[in-house]
Amino acid sequence: MRLLKVLLPLAAVVCLGATLDKDDAWVAPRKNYWAFQKPVRPEVPGLKGAWIKTPVDAFVLEALRAKGLEPSKPLDKTQLLRRVTLDLTGLPPTPEELSAFLKDESAGAYENVVERLLASPHYAERWAQKWLDIVRYGDTNGYELDAERTHAWRYRDYVIRAFQKDKPYDRFVMEQIAGDELWPGDKGALIATGFHRAGPIHLVGGNQDEDMNRQEVLTEMTGALGSVFMGMTVGCARCHNHKFDPIPQADYYKLQAVLAATEFDDISISTKEEHERHKAAVKEYKSKESVITDAIKAIEKPYRDRMKEEKRKKLAPEFAAAMAIPKAKRTEDQRRLAGEAEAQLKVSWDEVLAVLTPADTAKRTALRKKLHALEREAPEEPAHAYAVKNAAMAPVSFVLKVGDYKMKQQTVLPGFLRVLNDEVAPVEPEGRRSALAKWLANAENPLTARVMVNRIWQARMGVGIVATPNDFGVLGQRPTNQKLLDWLATEFVAKEWSVRSMDRLIVTSSVYKQAAEHDAKKAEVDPQNKLYWRMNRRRLDGEFLRDGALAVAGVLNTKMFGRPMKVPIEREVYDLIFTEGEPDNLWPVELDERDHYRRSLYLLNKRTVRLPMLANFDQPDAMTSCPVRPVSTHSLQALSLLNSDMMRGAARKFAARLEKECTGDAACRIKRAYMLALAREPEAAELSQAREFVAGGGPWEDFALAMLNRNEFVYVP
Repeated sequence: MRLLKVLLPLAAVVCLGATLDKDDAWVAPRKNYWAFQKPVRPEVPGLKGAWIKTPVDAFVLEALRAKGLEPSKPLDKTQLLRRVTLDLTGLPPTPEELSAFLKDESAGAYENVVERLLASPHYAERWAQKWLDIVRYGDTNGYELDAERTHAWRYRDYVIRAFQKDKPYDRFVMEQIAGDELWPGDKGALIATGFHRAGPIHLVGGNQDEDMNRQEVLTEMTGALGSVFMGMTVGCARCHNHKFDPIPQADYYKLQAVLAATEFDDISISTKEEHERHKAAVKEYKSKESVITDAIKAIEKPYRDRMKEEKRKKLAPEFAAAMAIPKAKRTEDQRRLAGEAEAQLKVSWDEVLAVLTPADTAKRTALRKKLHALEREAPEEPAHAYAVKNAAMAPVSFVLKVGDYKMKQQTVLPGFLRVLNDEVAPVEPEGRRSALAKWLANAENPLTARVMVNRIWQARMGVGIVATPNDFGVLGQRPTNQKLLDWLATEFVAKEWSVRSMDRLIVTSSVYKQAAEHDAKKAEVDPQNKLYWRMNRRRLDGEFLRDGALAVAGVLNTKMFGRPMKVPIEREVYDLIFTEGEPDNLWPVELDERDHYRRSLYLLNKRTVRLPMLANFDQPDAMTSCPVRPVSTHSLQALSLLNSDMMRGAARKFAARLEKECTGDAACRIKRAYMLALAREPEAAELSQAREFVAGGGPWEDFALAMLNRNEFVYVP
């Protein structure tokens, strides 16, 4: 028996070694796949001509001519300004900006516009919206309870500031993975680790299987890490070796082991004085609150007492007997019965409301309104980072058979994907994520730069060079121009990982400036436009449709940063909000109407209750990473644009703006409407049609609404 105890651990080590050797042999021949090879900077094609403005143009033109194709004609200046402004800021250009651009006949007129837009704070907001899609950010937990996350919005603000400052992408990556370890004391870097908590989490009451809950969290964190930064479906290796990519199951759990020593925590970033002031303010607030709640309890007490006594009389004999015994003398079984009896005796709020007299109902309702008004004055919590920290001790990590946390197999040490390199991470909790961050942000990593430049290209051109931005693996799409992708990746690193530099490169290219018009002959050769012989036709995301309508109406509130806003919602949407309490004041709308007109980026992103306007135009649900928004077409979109409270409200404001700026001049109003909404003058037929409509008694509000429903308004040129 003693010999057996000695031999079993040795046998386990031998088996583990055999497993690793087998995995090495399986991975080795698959390392030659293009995505796992470090990008090698190709020579820029030596093509000449006026069309080639940047190296991007040379790579694209070479690929086009290899198929006997030529680029499409460029957009006119008016439409080009609208395109680049919408692309870089998510907002339409103003008539004044258009006028200045058209008057500027210098050789660098367009480049000057690009620099102005890149320096705009709206550029950072536009990029933040894209990044938050990718990291599946929400202001609530998701699932049934979908509770709000009081401090999560600071991560959103961190992302905006990062793009605003053009933070090098390698630093951006490292801060989100391990900012707390690499830059201790840096509040921004600590807040950045909120990336690990951006996704949904299943938090419910009652008895919990904590081991299962923890494994769900680790699975979520590991999958997001692979999708966002590596562009790999590493989650497919959770239950078995990846069926298509060279990711053994052991590698999945090695990567997960890096995160296993990470715990979620709301970490104070406030001063001691701020906490003391908050404590005093809470004490004062509670004293005011208790006056109202005590008054409500006083109204309810006789009803609750009577109903509780009625329920007591209906208790089964065994429950009544257990309740009759003093608590100190109850047996374990009697304590259980008494506990169940107490649950049966509870009187819920809806039972009370059902029996209140009309007079008491009115008093109680008035007190509830007073309570909700007071709740708006509740002291705001001192600032905390919605972040992570290291555990005191690192748990042992295992490979889990079929991903089941109860079926532990061999142990694994923290490490990375061997298909890229077989480095290991520290065994101690401190430093695991730092090692991961440095591994990801290393210029030698073949995926990190490629994945991000592909996202930048997709943001500007509509479709990535790799059309599956979260899947660079075997089942993902192959790059349509790998030479261009690899040149961009190496240029990205050479430009010190500057996203702004890559945006500048792309939007100043002739490729970007092409019209989106269809050409049947070219489409026969390249029907999906993989070679970019024209610009892709793109519809505005729901957030930018809303923002654009508010901007055109002259009411957009451009205030940046801060807690998420709650704007008015329809009753049927309100009814979707889950609560176990009274369904009043579940969505306290901002009191200052100006806050209703903040950019969509700053609206509360509740995973289970989305604004119809945004949901109908394909806003992601923030439950999984969304690298590319789907583009659906259905009747609810037309109904939202024509009949929603939001669009009708914007149309009223738009009509009021036209009246204010043009007084009684109908022609002026019409021309101004076209300039504001579509960045152009109306054609003669359009002007005549509009005049006829308003002369016949057509409301200016309806005319304004029609302008916001034009295809030109909804689509990027």
